[in-house]
Amino acid sequence: MAPLRVLCVHGYRQNGGSFREKTGALRKLLKKHAELVYLSAPHCVQEAGGEEAPEKENGNVDPKGWWFSDVQARSFSALQQCEESLGLDESVKAVREAVRIQGPFDGILGFSQGAAFVAMLCFLQEQKLEPEFSFRFAIFVAGFRSACEEHKRFYNSPLEIPSLHVFGLEDRVIPDSMSRELLLSFQDPQVLTHPGGHFVPAASAHRQTYQDFLNRF
Repeated sequence: MAPLRVLCVHGYRQNGGSFREKTGALRKLLKKHAELVYLSAPHCVQEAGGEEAPEKENGNVDPKGWWFSDVQARSFSALQQCEESLGLDESVKAVREAVRIQGPFDGILGFSQGAAFVAMLCFLQEQKLEPEFSFRFAIFVAGFRSACEEHKRFYNSPLEIPSLHVFGLEDRVIPDSMSRELLLSFQDPQVLTHPGGHFVPAASAHRQTYQDFLNRF
């Protein structure tokens, strides 16, 4: 059987290349089950605070974001309440293009801001607003609901897409309470918790959960 193809959506201040590097252990863990394909967000992020601390050890080259919660500052915080955001439409277009050119994809995986974005993409798919999208499953790592007022529509009704939600009990960037809130947006969410912080876990202890989920497809 050919491995499943999974589109991977990075966190704020990352890009497709840096996220690929950071998920090397996950790629190794899933190599017989899934081919991970990485996408970069269309928006450049200015150097300053934000949801995820700059990754100094990697030089944090070319940080990107999927949308900005502060329209004036062009910055993002998962905790920031806002009336409107900036940049989401361009990001949806970037995913649409990736699906058209690099697809089809069996599933989609998002991390942090990318996971919050993936939840929105799942809503658009189920509402048949994006005919290019045909993801059969979604994996959310350190996901959350956007605090932006204009994004409330994405959480109107529970989504049917099979979902796996992964989060760390010691995550200081996206507390597990925020990830648990996202569970309410899905009809039958599967959950994998780990004792660590803000990263994509890929220890041998997690292999079975990932594989059991992927084996359904």
